[in-house]
Amino acid sequence: MKKIALLVLGATFFACAPKESTTEEMPAIVLDNMDTTINPADDFFSYVNGNWVKKTEIPGDQGRWGSFNELREYSNDVVMDVITKAAESGKYAEGTDQKKAADFFSVGMDSLLAESAGTKPIQKYLSMVEDIKNEDDLQKFMSYQQIYWGGAFFDFFVLQDLMQSDIMTTYLSQGGLGLPDRDYYTKTDSKSKETREKYEAFVAKMFELVAGVDAEKAAQNATIVMDIETQLAEASMTNVEQRNIPALYNKMSVAEIAELAPSFNWNQYLSDMGANGIDTLIVMQPKFIQEFEKIVTTVPTEDWKTYLEWTVINGNANYLNHEVVQTNFDFYGKELSGTTEMRPRWKRVLGTTNRFMGEAIGKLYVDETFPPEAKEKALEMVGYLKKAYEKRINELDWMTDSTKEQAIAKLNTYMVKIGYPDKWKDYSKLEVKSGGEDASYIDNVLLAYKFQFEEQLDKLGKPVDKTEWGMNPQTVNAYYNPLQNEIVFPAAILQPPFYNYKADAAVNFGGIGAVIGHEISHGFDDQGARFDPDGNMKNWWSEEDLENFKARNGKLIDQFAAFEPLDSVHVNGELTLGENIGDLGGINAAYDALEMYLNDHGRPANIDGFTPEQRFFISWATVWRTKYRDEFLRTQVNTDPHSPAMYRANGPLQNLTTFYEAFNVKPGNGMYREDSVRVKIW
Repeated sequence: MKKIALLVLGATFFACAPKESTTEEMPAIVLDNMDTTINPADDFFSYVNGNWVKKTEIPGDQGRWGSFNELREYSNDVVMDVITKAAESGKYAEGTDQKKAADFFSVGMDSLLAESAGTKPIQKYLSMVEDIKNEDDLQKFMSYQQIYWGGAFFDFFVLQDLMQSDIMTTYLSQGGLGLPDRDYYTKTDSKSKETREKYEAFVAKMFELVAGVDAEKAAQNATIVMDIETQLAEASMTNVEQRNIPALYNKMSVAEIAELAPSFNWNQYLSDMGANGIDTLIVMQPKFIQEFEKIVTTVPTEDWKTYLEWTVINGNANYLNHEVVQTNFDFYGKELSGTTEMRPRWKRVLGTTNRFMGEAIGKLYVDETFPPEAKEKALEMVGYLKKAYEKRINELDWMTDSTKEQAIAKLNTYMVKIGYPDKWKDYSKLEVKSGGEDASYIDNVLLAYKFQFEEQLDKLGKPVDKTEWGMNPQTVNAYYNPLQNEIVFPAAILQPPFYNYKADAAVNFGGIGAVIGHEISHGFDDQGARFDPDGNMKNWWSEEDLENFKARNGKLIDQFAAFEPLDSVHVNGELTLGENIGDLGGINAAYDALEMYLNDHGRPANIDGFTPEQRFFISWATVWRTKYRDEFLRTQVNTDPHSPAMYRANGPLQNLTTFYEAFNVKPGNGMYREDSVRVKIW
């Protein structure tokens, strides 16, 4: 289900140990990965990771390979092990969450069943499209589609109200594109044109395989799809425009929405989805809804039916027979990510099972992997990071005392979640077919979509559940949620060598400490800073302080926009601003927290010839070790709010006097920036 991007602020990429390794055996810093022929003052990322980059090959089924991917693969192995044990042990009775997860995975792994079913499971949905005769039929199908696999032209979802975070409300947002972002349709450079041509050929091939039309008809269909998607793209907000959260908050009555698109029966649309009694929604892009009306009323019915057929095919392609899945991969995997091999079936099915039944698996995962001391140590580090952050806020020379008080009040009300939920999700209403003629992978997927959709609707009119998690324990990531003013660290991120309770403090503060600081900083980035301690979009800044904040953000935008990972492909400094603020604030706060820790616990001797401060920064850069295929890197720069990893390693450090002191950075060095252009925010 689509949600506002601000809800998950701060993806992080971390290293892992081989499965047989233990915390005691894992070296805190792997010296063999370093290239000491490189001056750390010139290129710190390459100094720390140079030998690793030289000896590492990107696996064929990956578009990039780095510490995050290694940890994810390790986590997958552990999850595969626990779900296999759950299936084979017989200890979980029918109807239990764990048994449902095992059954979901087992049916998905039955490739013979998928091959025998072929494309038959979605023919009934294509027939539903064929039966559409008018706008009323369109509305009925779109209501059905939203429940089972997501919207065609736009998306409907339930989320906390941005202005009243203690209530749940409903949203409409732009959607309906087959390419990753609107810019793929609008850019005029040669690579974008080539991608559009390949996408159109891919659409035609899928119409042949799934809808059974001949090549000529398939090509005509693909042209229609491209025309409609281009029309939708041109009416869509850019990724950068969507960072302006207030612009997305347009509360409208159903009657007002009907004025934007009068040909669509909005009350019936809501009623058919089970969303009865709703009289207002938040329309994130009103212009887009107007374009939807234009398409419905000016584009021939048969054309938008062709587009709807494509949304059926594209929305379900990953769950059909091998030929369809392979064709889907050839475009989205090979063309857009540069991967040469499809992931093994077990990894793909496991990913889907995690997506729909993640907490059922999470129960098993936590029992197997997460020691109590990991949570205790992490909470201790959070305490140091919050103290360091408060000290940094108090010492800001660009912020007035009244705004500092507001910032500290917000910091002190952060909710911290570590490891796993105190209350697990209830999957009792989820139907999973485990056998018989009516069991198929795609049917279970669609039932899971339906379960998630109804779970959202059920939240309307009820108190916000602040115990709920937005990630599963086995997810290698972390996030800040401004609507609940919380920072969340799943269990999977709290493991060696990223976090190792046997390692020296400098390494842990440079790793998990910096990520804790990163998530704290998201509460004070260009999006998170719009929300008050209660999670409401409310301005708590003085006008003068806000202007100072924007000016400093502008310098960070300029710094990252100068990075050029591929020829004529620059990092989008505006799109990546929030994550770059998170990195800069996080590494600064983590450094100060380390100094506080050393003052309390004593300063250790140098290890491997490095001071604690040097090991801190080496640990930071180790986290970001990554290699990219050009295709994946291009897609990331175009669509991802995170900067490429090498710039996340080096970029923030170029602004830190503490780094300059640790590695003797001088004018003329590659890492050196004049003090006048160094960015100092939090």
